[in-house]
Amino acid sequence: MIGLGLRTVAAWTRVVLPAGIVLGLALPGLAARLNPLLPVAVVALLVLSMLRIDWPSLRLTLGRPLVSALAVGWVLLALPALVWAATAPLGLPEELRRSLALVAAMPPILSAPALSLLLGLDAATALVAVVAATLLVPLTLPPVAALTAGAAIAEPLALFARLAAVVGGALLASLALRALAGPARLARRAAEIDGVGVILLLLFAVALMDGVPAHVASRPQDVALYAAAAFAANLGMQVLGTAAFRPAGMRVATTVGFVGGNRNAALLLAVLPGADPALLLFVAVAQFPIYLLPSLLLPIYRRLGRAA
Repeated sequence: MIGLGLRTVAAWTRVVLPAGIVLGLALPGLAARLNPLLPVAVVALLVLSMLRIDWPSLRLTLGRPLVSALAVGWVLLALPALVWAATAPLGLPEELRRSLALVAAMPPILSAPALSLLLGLDAATALVAVVAATLLVPLTLPPVAALTAGAAIAEPLALFARLAAVVGGALLASLALRALAGPARLARRAAEIDGVGVILLLLFAVALMDGVPAHVASRPQDVALYAAAAFAANLGMQVLGTAAFRPAGMRVATTVGFVGGNRNAALLLAVLPGADPALLLFVAVAQFPIYLLPSLLLPIYRRLGRAA
């Protein structure tokens, strides 16, 4: 019965995840109670996602190592620099500009390979980008954060240590679980594992909405500005990535655009204790385009994939 329920939840992912945002906004008390669990949920999701990676077969997706390496460099280094430069003349609040740059320096969302498959994009390219960027972000985020966020980030070395502990710990935990369960058993239980991940994402979305209704009531203009910036950044990074990687083929280019626009901003909550309220608000509203745009842009993704 539990297995059937988890498989059903996994099958309804596109409905369940936006429901988390709605529940969090409608039930602020529940969001407040779940909010302290956010760092734990982020790490648990990271472990589950890495558990679902078939590491032995990952090398088979590396048929275009140059494109993969350029895609990871584009996501982790080029885009945060471009975002930081592009927002300089816009007159944005400094805390919003810092938040945009920090989120642009994060790895892609962990569900990008599965979503790429659903959207008709290149899931192999997305998988390599997600895995490599997630493993490399402890090295790339501290210098990017020091250059953009400045005093908002206390000790870059401490940030590196926390990122390495979170990412490395999740990797080791996933490998240990894989060794205990065995690849065959994990393959049989893939849908159930995905269902657990969807439930965690649902709870995560609810918890992340803590404080958002109060912000909407007291500072509606700020929330509207942050939400508009989140949508603009997501779409802008997708367009830039697609244009920059067009020589690699439209399907690969659109995939790089997709992973570049949709970032695992929540990882910041696990490695930046006591993050400032502006960053917390931006990470919350950044989930709106992540959850909504894939469904809205589905015809465009599939048309580009077929054209390729």
